[in-house]
Amino acid sequence: MDSNIFWKLIADARASVSDPSDCCEVAAATSALLAALPPAEIVAAQQILWDLLALSYSDPLWAAAYLMNGGCSDDGFDYFRGWLLTQGEAVYTAALASPDSLASVPAVQEAAESGLEFECEATLSIAWEAHQAATGMKLPEDAFTIRYPDLDPEWGFDFDDEAEMARRLPRLAALYEA
Repeated sequence: MDSNIFWKLIADARASVSDPSDCCEVAAATSALLAALPPAEIVAAQQILWDLLALSYSDPLWAAAYLMNGGCSDDGFDYFRGWLLTQGEAVYTAALASPDSLASVPAVQEAAESGLEFECEATLSIAWEAHQAATGMKLPEDAFTIRYPDLDPEWGFDFDDEAEMARRLPRLAALYEA
């Protein structure tokens, strides 16, 4: 298992569901596809999942989540990043490079009007569910480690500061603060 295989699972899951914007449906389909792999691959997928979540642990992305969801707690940021993973590799990679790119995602544009929040806690348990389905046992407790990077002090401002958010995330701010 490597990140390319993991992203292929996400892509295949997105292609197999009736609504790829439904993150819970994508997470469930990903888990089902993963459950068909050998248990060692499922365990390895858990580490890849958390490595991708750690890679996306950044203040600029947290600011985007805060803006898009009308606030964002620590757990909420985990669930937001879970949602982000279910959007596929291209959206994930673009958001890491520039969180403001999320303003071009159709579901984000629609949600700016409806108030829909972007969270998918189910993504965090893709491998847990797959391992349980494949083996009847829980994923081993030592199946993964989480290594979060330090946050960027340059982004240590109050995310309720509309002017600063508009300066740093202009496209998202235009959608959500209009």
